[in-house]
Amino acid sequence: MVDLTPVRVVSHAMGETKVPLYPQRVIVLGGLDNILALGIKPIAATTLGDNNFLKYLDHLTDGIEKIGTNGQPNLEKILYLKPDLILGLNWDADLYQNLSQIAPTVLAEDDIDWKQWLRKFAEALGETEKAENLLQEYDQRIKDLREKLGDNLTKTQVSLVNFWANSARIYMNRSFSGSIIKEIGFSRPVYQDKDKTQENVSLELIPQMAGDAIFLILGGHNESKLQQFINHPLWSDLPAVQQNRVYPVRNDVWIAAWGIIGANAVVDDICKYLVREKC
Repeated sequence: MVDLTPVRVVSHAMGETKVPLYPQRVIVLGGLDNILALGIKPIAATTLGDNNFLKYLDHLTDGIEKIGTNGQPNLEKILYLKPDLILGLNWDADLYQNLSQIAPTVLAEDDIDWKQWLRKFAEALGETEKAENLLQEYDQRIKDLREKLGDNLTKTQVSLVNFWANSARIYMNRSFSGSIIKEIGFSRPVYQDKDKTQENVSLELIPQMAGDAIFLILGGHNESKLQQFINHPLWSDLPAVQQNRVYPVRNDVWIAAWGIIGANAVVDDICKYLVREKC
């Protein structure tokens, strides 16, 4: 019997795949933020290692079934759910053959570029125009933010610090929030202006956290260790600490989002703390 289901051909990290024009049962293996931003509610998706979806997406994930963690999807569950399209990143390249036997599968390049992930998923879902509109709106927000900051943009050096579990960590240009800070045009402390994601640092390196504004990324931290860090004399000596320019933000957004909903939330925080108004 000839299958007459209308399809589109999508080129992706693993080759070319024929996908249905109007998929109804989508499964997502990473990149959930972007899928939800396109107005698509998948039937199932992978989660973080703690078996939870990112907290900032709570209002959008009700009813989505959990099918393992990012990088370790449960193939039995996926098969049982009978998807008509599987979307993910090529961190699951080794599972591609198995996944593509279950349903047409599109894996975007795992190149730390959430905008390209959004575009690739949109292509597979037939939502390219919507994706471009979302990106244009985001770009306009960045332009508006730059205008509101004025001369303060070039005068403000931004530091990204995370106290995670038992470690102090500095986030650099290839981190999610670091890439947004760079896109806006803020400068970074020399030690943080590196083409990498992050570095764990010892207490002795607290001076490398210096900046005109410090975004303190919190969530999942050991509270006693956090107090140890922020009570340390080297932390107290930082000019931003003394000037009350340390701003607490959420790690699920600033570190883990990797999508346009999260990117807009980062911009919201920057407007709140550095412009002190919505933008």
